[in-house]
Amino acid sequence: MRLLEKRSLAVELQQVRNKITSPDSFVGSLRKTSKTRTLVASQACATADESLVSTPNALTFDLLDTERIYHETHIKKLCIDYRLRFLDITLFKQDFPVEAIDAIQDLEKTHDVSLQGLKIAAPSKTFSLKNYDDPLLFAPLGNDYYYLIHQWGNDVSPWRKWKYWPIKNAVTFMVFSLVLSALFTWVMPLNKLGTTLLWAPFIVFLFAFKSIVATVAYYFFMMGKNFNSEIWNRPFKEN
Repeated sequence: MRLLEKRSLAVELQQVRNKITSPDSFVGSLRKTSKTRTLVASQACATADESLVSTPNALTFDLLDTERIYHETHIKKLCIDYRLRFLDITLFKQDFPVEAIDAIQDLEKTHDVSLQGLKIAAPSKTFSLKNYDDPLLFAPLGNDYYYLIHQWGNDVSPWRKWKYWPIKNAVTFMVFSLVLSALFTWVMPLNKLGTTLLWAPFIVFLFAFKSIVATVAYYFFMMGKNFNSEIWNRPFKEN
């Protein structure tokens, strides 16, 4: 079945971009953003905190494959859906494959630049453990745009997206808790209580909801975890 097939994160990222922005309007906005046919950082980057801004690379627009250019909002959506981190390359603890190094060198040679501020979107464990799935290597172009240089590793399982859906953000967590509470109430045998007390199912539902939220939230936050929407670009391990 197609739903059970592993997926390339690069393909998933492309689908995210196409859902948010039509290809024609996206390329048009890129051309408006480029200056002297070269993408550069916006004026805001010059006054922002350097620790929070990716170093832009002056790449010639006409030499770029526009299919590989993504806005930060596209990358953020992918990271939140699959619980990935989008962090500086200096925090990546794994060895780079030869293909990735060649891709970097080819891009530098084509544009006659030395790439800086490279970032990677990958599961949290790739920044600390010897195990990885489908990292994506990006070069910042400025104005919150990034160029996908290379991807490698294994395709991601579609179950990863659904596995982390309950902790995608606070809303999905509450929806998950409501559904779980409703299922618990449905299977709970009320016997005579349900006939003598009309509010019994509702009372059981509230009890289940409060118990599930309290238990899961306590375990989740005591373990130093947080929602996908909060950690996608944080360099801290426990948050």
